Amino acid sequence: MTALEPPRGAEEGLVAPPGLDLAALSAYLDAAVPGRSGPLRATLLSGGRSNLTYHVWDDAAHWALRRPPLGNLTPSAHDMRREYRVVAALRQTPIPVADAVVYCDDPAVLGVPFAMVSLVDGVVLRSRADLAPYSDADVRRCAENLLRTLARLHAVDHRAVGLERFGRPEGYLRRQVDRWWGQWERVRTRALPDLDALHSRLDTAVPAESDASIVHGDARIDNFVLDPDDIGVVRALLDWEMATLGDPLADLGLTVVYRDPDFDPVLGGSAAAASDRMPGGDEMIEIYARESGRDIVNMDFYLALGYFKLVVIAEGIHARHLAGNTVGEGFDLVGQAVPALAAGGLRALAG
Repeated sequence: MTALEPPRGAEEGLVAPPGLDLAALSAYLDAAVPGRSGPLRATLLSGGRSNLTYHVWDDAAHWALRRPPLGNLTPSAHDMRREYRVVAALRQTPIPVADAVVYCDDPAVLGVPFAMVSLVDGVVLRSRADLAPYSDADVRRCAENLLRTLARLHAVDHRAVGLERFGRPEGYLRRQVDRWWGQWERVRTRALPDLDALHSRLDTAVPAESDASIVHGDARIDNFVLDPDDIGVVRALLDWEMATLGDPLADLGLTVVYRDPDFDPVLGGSAAAASDRMPGGDEMIEIYARESGRDIVNMDFYLALGYFKLVVIAEGIHARHLAGNTVGEGFDLVGQAVPALAAGGLRALAG
């Protein structure tokens, strides 16, 4: 099924999925979006373990709507305005992104800020089963082009596209360590000595930034929309909720960490990103180095920082699940990944 095919049963009624008030949204879009036509329908898209993503459509158009999660525990990680701003800015670059449609921060509509972009038609590879129809050569070309897209993003002149104040590159790595530790203290549901040790070691090993660029913050395979006839072609890079200006090698580090099989439970098991059909971590780094022309330095730190961030993200999802504030399936598995990922971060620092 491609993105523009409504799921079975979606046309049978106008019942809104959790977190979406269709009547209020319809009234807002009538005024904000020219050419809107017919009743508004919506369904929760699969994926999206943080911000909620919906497929919203009427008789004339299809959109993707993003809003913060229910029971938001980490507010700084769910800034809809930032997502919308970076997507709008990147439309003038070679980076494939959706068309920005509307940003709304009026609490009278959905109770939280939200952003809407065009829904890009294509396939999203979330699980190993999604990879099954494709040859090993297809999967490899796909992985190489994802890393090529990441390298091209890091080459975009953020000043030229109006994002010179999108973040503060200086001191980015120090702020990342401090910020994610603060998030851990907010979402933690248990004691985790390995995470304490990982933070302590990162805290004393922060290097100087390798460079400054736009960073996506979550460049995983299932955040790319791919051409259904050729998965080596990227149609759009999605989910910009953690985008900022920072160190491009931190982006690479997290992307490589997703290749660890211990990441599987965070996406409910069998994540495409962790498939052994994808290039291994060392090879991913080599591909990125070739495509970007960058010197790869201090990679142990960047990998450990990636594990650190992923532990906190997973624990935040787990905390929302325990509080009954998750929407969808597979959230009961996420908590299992947290200790293993913390241990992975310590291994990364050990070289």
